[in-house]
Amino acid sequence: MLEVDLTLLLALSGLALLAGFFDAIAGGGGLITLPMLFLVGIDPLAALATNKFQAASATVSATVAFSRRGMLDWRSGWPMALMAFAGGALGALSVSLVPKDLLQACVPVLLVVVAAWFAFSPRLDDQQMRTPRISISLFCLLIAPLIGFYDGVFGPGVGSFFMLAFMLLLGQGMLRAVGNSKLLNAACNLGALSVFASTGTILWPLALAMAICAMFGAQLGARCAVYFGPRLIRPLVVFVCCVMAMKLFLDASNPLGEWVAQQWR
Repeated sequence: MLEVDLTLLLALSGLALLAGFFDAIAGGGGLITLPMLFLVGIDPLAALATNKFQAASATVSATVAFSRRGMLDWRSGWPMALMAFAGGALGALSVSLVPKDLLQACVPVLLVVVAAWFAFSPRLDDQQMRTPRISISLFCLLIAPLIGFYDGVFGPGVGSFFMLAFMLLLGQGMLRAVGNSKLLNAACNLGALSVFASTGTILWPLALAMAICAMFGAQLGARCAVYFGPRLIRPLVVFVCCVMAMKLFLDASNPLGEWVAQQWR
């Protein structure tokens, strides 16, 4: 297993701080940290487990920050969080059974749809509630564990998917949707982490250092989200979703990207 020296520890911790900041506002923190963990030569399973630990720390930190500002509805939120936790754990257990080719092909398209909705939808107010399209119970029983399962299996864009689900399906304003999405994101991260931790593959010195920095970055991100509101969240969500979609689309193992390349030959 790779020996993590001080220089590498500091560099990855700095990236975790930046990832925590982005993740608290728009999601996509794993886009920064996970590729770098792979790039420096860490075993893939250890990289996934270590990244999940720091990601869970960041989302828990962001959840606490939004909760302190009254941005979470704990009465309806905790049952959703439990279902998201279960979905994340089940996803992590099923990671070898779900066809990754299907996810790699579909997720970039879904991320572009999310980005387009945030870019071209009517003005998004941070407080205004719209008419819910489904009940909280249905959201809890179906949407929360489904997105949580996806996080345990694959993960990119889960924060954005939760945010869009809260706004489209439950009619929440943007800022409240951001806060509630962090609660469910933290829950499914912890669910997946509970499975990864049992494998004993987490690089603890690196994971702890990255987690501390990610938590600090998440606190900064949550404060910026609350202060600037939709005028910061909206463009950042569009940017993060587009970058994630492009990265996944250009991945050499993406069957959709490979198909498009063949058409142009």
